[in-house]
Amino acid sequence: MSELDPAQGRVLTAIARASIADALGCASAPAPDAAWLHESGACFVTLTQAGELRGCIGTIDPHRPLGEDVRANARAAALRDPRFAPLTAQELDQTRIEVSVLTPREELAFTSQADALRQLRPGTDGIVLEFGAHRGTFLPQVWDQLPTPDQFMAALLRKAGLPQGFWAPGVRLFRYQVRKSSEPARERFAR
Repeated sequence: MSELDPAQGRVLTAIARASIADALGCASAPAPDAAWLHESGACFVTLTQAGELRGCIGTIDPHRPLGEDVRANARAAALRDPRFAPLTAQELDQTRIEVSVLTPREELAFTSQADALRQLRPGTDGIVLEFGAHRGTFLPQVWDQLPTPDQFMAALLRKAGLPQGFWAPGVRLFRYQVRKSSEPARERFAR
């Protein structure tokens, strides 16, 4: 996991904040534009408040320009993450935004669950798990909370809707990395 170029990171987080503000009917600075934003890209937008997750939505595979992907995923993280109530305009000032730009994913070849776990690189890889209609992913940042491959995989299986201890020959795993940028921590001020 690496940091985005600081200038690009500021542009991406500004686009995300402007998109959310617009969706909530709040005033915001105009979103910046640059030629590289029109290139195809995939990202996740993560929202936190006081260090706690408040929304996270993203795209695994690029299918639109990166700037559009950031705008759409920012709105979705704020308003349509099924784990949370929609963000309100009053919460926006206390919400920190992180944008993670994904590398293309690569499929892992493995012979067993133990072999698959040996190939995971904690702190480096984001993982996509697929089995039939079940699918889930964790960004590399999730290794901070689930530091061992066993913990990471167990939680990813649950996220994909599969039972604890599940493993079958049809499980597919893909790895990707991210370049990320976060806004500075936002503090809640009394009004």
